[in-house]
Amino acid sequence: MSFSIDSIRLGGKEVLPLIEGGKGVAISTGASSGPWAAAGGVGTISAVIADQYDAHGNVVPHDYKGRTRAERHDEMVDFSIKGTIDQIRKAWDISNGQGLININMLWELGGAQRALHGILEKTKDMVHGVTCGAGMPYKLAELAAKYGVHYYPIVSSGRAFSALWKRAYKNVSELLGGVVYEDPWLAGGHNGLSNAEDPTKPGDPYPRVAELRRIMRELGLDHVPIIMAGGVWNLKEWDHWIDNKEIGPVMFQFGTRPLLTKESPISDKWKQKLMSLKPGDVLLQNFSPTGFFSSAIKNSFLGELVERSRRQVNFRATQDNDFDTEMTIDRKRYFFRKSDEHSVMEWLKAGFDRVMKTPDDSLIFVTGDKAGEIRKDQADCVGCLSQCRFSSWADNEKHSTGRLADPRSFCIQKTLDDVAHGGSVENNLVFAGHNAFRFAEDPFYSNGFVPTVKQLVNRIMEGD
Repeated sequence: MSFSIDSIRLGGKEVLPLIEGGKGVAISTGASSGPWAAAGGVGTISAVIADQYDAHGNVVPHDYKGRTRAERHDEMVDFSIKGTIDQIRKAWDISNGQGLININMLWELGGAQRALHGILEKTKDMVHGVTCGAGMPYKLAELAAKYGVHYYPIVSSGRAFSALWKRAYKNVSELLGGVVYEDPWLAGGHNGLSNAEDPTKPGDPYPRVAELRRIMRELGLDHVPIIMAGGVWNLKEWDHWIDNKEIGPVMFQFGTRPLLTKESPISDKWKQKLMSLKPGDVLLQNFSPTGFFSSAIKNSFLGELVERSRRQVNFRATQDNDFDTEMTIDRKRYFFRKSDEHSVMEWLKAGFDRVMKTPDDSLIFVTGDKAGEIRKDQADCVGCLSQCRFSSWADNEKHSTGRLADPRSFCIQKTLDDVAHGGSVENNLVFAGHNAFRFAEDPFYSNGFVPTVKQLVNRIMEGD
């Protein structure tokens, strides 16, 4: 049976209903989004600490020189602005006027709105729209209206979109380019899993998207496309969504598959890792300093975080009926429950003889080297998030969340920047969607074949 899918009209232009998912830091670049747009789809550039080029076309390293977090925060925003402008210009040149180019912004980036203003002031004629998630981007529509670009909020429920619409988006309805439904269980990177949802029990996206469309119809938005993101590998498996009256106009976003193309800027060792994954090799976990769940490849980096969190017990500074077992660790006195004494002794014997307090009245046990690394990373914070639980930085007047820094998390800027620029795929956070194991199973990639973006887009348009 033959497969077909029609183009769709966005911003007055006919494009393929295929969107490249945005991936920061420095992963969704002009080198990949330009060819995606040239192939007729919607290319996406990550505006999160993007790479800037020098006069010779070389990447400018993200070297922070500020002595304070606030100074480094300003540098980080400046990196995002200048780098994204360079990436947009590169994508524009490569796309040669074909397709469309979006930028993707993590709303929880520290200074996100300031960065977007700085980017759009100099690129608005090249940018079709702004895709935004990881939070509730109420100001997104207002910002889009200022620069005459479209906006694409990322949501994981109809309820979230309804809240955005009633509070802000209804005033700028004409620039709503589409609504991205991101599957909170299957998408790579940060996911919109709510506290009411079980991370171990994935939900069927169809009824959730049908509910989103019902809400959109009630708001007069039946013509606005819904973009299915997360868990999308090929279009044959979504054939029942296409030309479906209940779902309405639909597009599909691909985040993981564009990682494995010739134009993709990730390292060869990262590409080789993707081709070796098996089912279950991507972990949905909540170690991110954003406070959101996120999906990444299981490796030594994630394994250490899992073990670090397991070496954890509650404690008290003074004795009471429950916490009646006294121990001195690293010259400080703590009181534990008797039932935790054996675990504590075992950890100490194994060399995890440094303790670090969490915001939840517990201690984690780490080695001296790991404790030193954590403290240095916290001290070197660049303020990359609006609220960071790892360093307690916040993008507010006091630059503080008001909570103790959480040593169970990690510096996300440090690890994402390192892996994006050729660092270890074993000892860094490596985001991926839960379908990434299909690289090893899909005959398209047999014998280590790595396609061009054009070849990938053609393959997807054939249904595979």
